[in-house]
Amino acid sequence: MDCLFCKIIDGKIPSKKIYEDDQVFAFHDINPQAPVHFLVIPKKHIATLNDVTEDDRAVVGHMVYVAQKLANELGCETGFRTVFNCNEMGGQTVYHIHLHVLGQRQLTWPPG
Repeated sequence: MDCLFCKIIDGKIPSKKIYEDDQVFAFHDINPQAPVHFLVIPKKHIATLNDVTEDDRAVVGHMVYVAQKLANELGCETGFRTVFNCNEMGGQTVYHIHLHVLGQRQLTWPPG
């Protein structure tokens, strides 16, 4: 598979890893948009949110749990944003689902 995030999980591409367990991998974003900006990705390759199946419900829930745990550990207890982008119109550029977590700055709505 030629997926960038699968290569990161496999250690073929370096990352600034902050967490890993048997289901997910978390690392700092290479182009941070906030003082804290990291991604939580499933170890199972799932291209987009449209490809999530009933069998994937637990891992997607685990991604959200890990996101809030890490956000609080990294000093974002006063607030943070989580974002899944889906397909080109949704801003997705890497086709392996990933949860962005951004914090430690005031975030506005709607985003740009």
